[in-house]
Amino acid sequence: MTPSRTSPIASSVLTLRPALPRADEPTWAGAAWVGAVDRPTALAATTVALAGADGFRRARLLVRDGLEIAGSVDVSVTPDGDLDPAELGRALRALPATILPADTGPAPVGRVSVVIGTRDRPEDLRTCLRSVLASTWPDLEVVVADSAPTTSATRDVVASIADPRVTYVLEARPGVARARNAGLAVATGEVVAFTDDDVVVDPDWVTAVAGAFARDADVACVTGLVPSAELRTPTQRWFDERVTWARNTRRRVFRAAEPPADLPLFPFSVGAFGTGANVSLRRSAAVALGGFDDALGVGTPTKGGEDLDVFVRVLSSGAALAVEPSAVVWHRHRSEPAALRAQAVGYGAGLGAWVTKLVLDPRTALAVVRRAVPALRRLGSLGQDDGARSAGAPGAVGADAPGTARSGAWAADEELRAATVGLRRIELTAALGGPWRYLVSRRARC
Repeated sequence: MTPSRTSPIASSVLTLRPALPRADEPTWAGAAWVGAVDRPTALAATTVALAGADGFRRARLLVRDGLEIAGSVDVSVTPDGDLDPAELGRALRALPATILPADTGPAPVGRVSVVIGTRDRPEDLRTCLRSVLASTWPDLEVVVADSAPTTSATRDVVASIADPRVTYVLEARPGVARARNAGLAVATGEVVAFTDDDVVVDPDWVTAVAGAFARDADVACVTGLVPSAELRTPTQRWFDERVTWARNTRRRVFRAAEPPADLPLFPFSVGAFGTGANVSLRRSAAVALGGFDDALGVGTPTKGGEDLDVFVRVLSSGAALAVEPSAVVWHRHRSEPAALRAQAVGYGAGLGAWVTKLVLDPRTALAVVRRAVPALRRLGSLGQDDGARSAGAPGAVGADAPGTARSGAWAADEELRAATVGLRRIELTAALGGPWRYLVSRRARC
């Protein structure tokens, strides 16, 4: 179930739905209710109520003006599960006005295929699949790519939903890239949107993706916003404060021929383009590129890097990559401290493997070497300290935005503090092992 966005008609009571409904109350005092709100509707309401807010003291709201993203705010929740109208009003008005994209004469986009890669997570898949099928885009097909399953649970979920728009495809070999390529092989849409099974997509996600492709004929790849679907534990809050996925609220189009001045590592700008949980490609461009590199990604020795790789290959081909904030996919972050170290290993290993591929390619080797030193200085997406966060980057809203409260409420959690010690070192160590992992993965692929 996705966050509701009511039509902009004045009403005295507005009830918001959570991004990821859960029946149980949070056990952590710093937990935040998470959802979305339409700013004009909220400002016109006398009462803004939250469904399922029992036990929450704070709320994180993704703020929209229709489809456009204004930013996010953190506000107080009353004991009755409402938001204080004065506090909410101040926070909403403090966010910048949204700007509609220029109408450049849209090129129509027809069918969109959504590929969901999954492995042995039937309940997560069920939630994700239902949210995708609730999309507002009229011509939609969904491909569930079942990666090296150990049971029939994924196939059973698809059968139980029994929607003619859904196709099941089996990929016997493990790896997210292989699953996505299997989905791409059977997809019939002009645009193919890829996501994971641990997300809930916004009803207008596909519509926003299609709009980004329609505005610029040379755009071959579109990424979008990936905000936290829940903030119920210190670990989720800690992770949320350190990734850029939910703060890329500035609409941008990147082209290799026009290097942006604010990205000195371009086109190897990790984090600036988005993440694999929310990436869409023109089918013709994806086929021309050869799909995703199946030596990279979760499920292989490299543990990641397949999304970074496809971003750079799109730009290197001469096509454009668009960041479209209104294309929203809600992601459920890991909730336990022990998972952070494994995640740091995955990020580091994937990054190191991807850089190894670039160095081995004569077309990119020199550019990578020139950027090696500043890139190493920025390594540590999980292990960086608060001062290194990119929340104040252009177009970002978050820790530094009015009305927010990302003040490190997780800091008093001793288990989390212990788990996060040395994450930068863990990530760097894993990155140094990337070359070996990439070569092993390449050899296994042969």
